[in-house]
Amino acid sequence: MSFLTGLLYGCLIIYLGGWYVGKWTGNFSLLLFILTVVTLAFWLAERFHFKPAREKAAAGLQEQDAQRRASLAAQGITQVDGNVEEARSAILAQPWWLDWTAGLFPVILVVFLLRSFLFEPFKIPSGSMIPTLQVGDLILVNKFHYGIRLPVLNKKIVANHDPRRGDVMVFRYPRDPGIDYIKRVVGVPGDEIRYIDKRLYVNGQLISKEPLDPYYNGEPSRRMYAQQFKEDLTGVPHNILNYERARPDMPEMLPEFPHRDACKYDIQGYVCKVPQGNYFMMGDNRDDSEDSRSWGFVPDENIVGKAFFVWMNLGDLSRIGSFR
Repeated sequence: MSFLTGLLYGCLIIYLGGWYVGKWTGNFSLLLFILTVVTLAFWLAERFHFKPAREKAAAGLQEQDAQRRASLAAQGITQVDGNVEEARSAILAQPWWLDWTAGLFPVILVVFLLRSFLFEPFKIPSGSMIPTLQVGDLILVNKFHYGIRLPVLNKKIVANHDPRRGDVMVFRYPRDPGIDYIKRVVGVPGDEIRYIDKRLYVNGQLISKEPLDPYYNGEPSRRMYAQQFKEDLTGVPHNILNYERARPDMPEMLPEFPHRDACKYDIQGYVCKVPQGNYFMMGDNRDDSEDSRSWGFVPDENIVGKAFFVWMNLGDLSRIGSFR
């Protein structure tokens, strides 16, 4: 069993190491589920087999010692060498491989339940949501806001709130569900979304965009000033960025995606009718965001949760707090 435990942790280290250096995509939900099941198996084995076996052996040792002392006492010998308590404690001690499996089960179970049904942490990897979210922000995502979903399968079993325009949402990237993306909800089912000459229209209504002071984007891919605006997306004010020389869209580079026929593109921009059960997502860094304009709609089954709080940024502690 010690070999099996060592092999388990060796595979875990290889998996996490490869995920960290980008050799493969890590599905942490599946990994946590597997760890929960494996440690549960060890916990059950410890509770119903290994621990009773150790207790039986310790009781047998104590009984043998008592019989030995009684026999020697009958012979008039009262001074007996040996400390049976030390040996008994050694027998009852949990082996390291059980301590690192069965002993961790309660902790892993709590983490699995919290992460699956309540809150999940994410790290912002790109600048597509600047200025709202910065690269390196560690955020919390509310997993139950849009309904309770089965872990790993991500199948909704209890409905809650529907996504609303303006929500910052984490979802599984439609072209590769193993990758999580974060964008802002711009269109909900049935909406007509127009983005013409960098102006956003929702159901024919122009979304107000108030000019603000220029914003310096210090990301390595940009390192330039951007035009900053305060946009009011149907009651949800937030800041967005545009770059003066960036084109509204590049239709010749657009790939095919589900419901592609619901969108029309031209040199000025596009218009899309959001299908039922789908959402149209855009980054706040409008000219530097790969979003629904290029890869299409986000189906409801891809939703992970609503992002709502920056809990840490090691490079800028002032980033900690809620956002819109």
